[in-house]
Amino acid sequence: MRPIELLRTDITTVEADAVVNAANSSLLGGGGVDGAIHRRGGPEILAACRELRRTDWPDGLPAGEAVATTAGRLPARWVIHTVGPVFSEREDRSAVLASSYRRSLEVAGALGASSVVFPAISAGVYGWPAAGAARIAVDTVAASPYEGRVSFALFSDEMLDEFRAALRGAGDRTR
Repeated sequence: MRPIELLRTDITTVEADAVVNAANSSLLGGGGVDGAIHRRGGPEILAACRELRRTDWPDGLPAGEAVATTAGRLPARWVIHTVGPVFSEREDRSAVLASSYRRSLEVAGALGASSVVFPAISAGVYGWPAAGAARIAVDTVAASPYEGRVSFALFSDEMLDEFRAALRGAGDRTR
């Protein structure tokens, strides 16, 4: 299994070729990771997102899809925006969450990014339970053909613990 680095840090401070934004479908900023990336990255990110909405994604970016923009003032070259699904107890949206990670890595590979840092997609205001979010993230990244370095910048000790547990169990799930 590929090495995966876990960091208890603010994603907007991590140096990487690509930083993944847990965006909303509007691509125009919001709360949580999305708001922090837009605030710290500056107006260049918002301008690039507005252009994407004007051209490629007039109805917004669908859940499970990913697209790249400049990183503005972040210590990265690109921001890869992906929309994770809102958690539902009635409908299994695990495949959509996995697609957010997989598509982000595909975009990173197409850009030539040698390092990618992810947040815990959908595990904040979108309500995904931490253990399930961590398992899907780790398993999807581990199965990806992306050859660069992958890190997770996690916002709490609880989330860090869940990702550690997912990493420990990943070997058993991939055998």
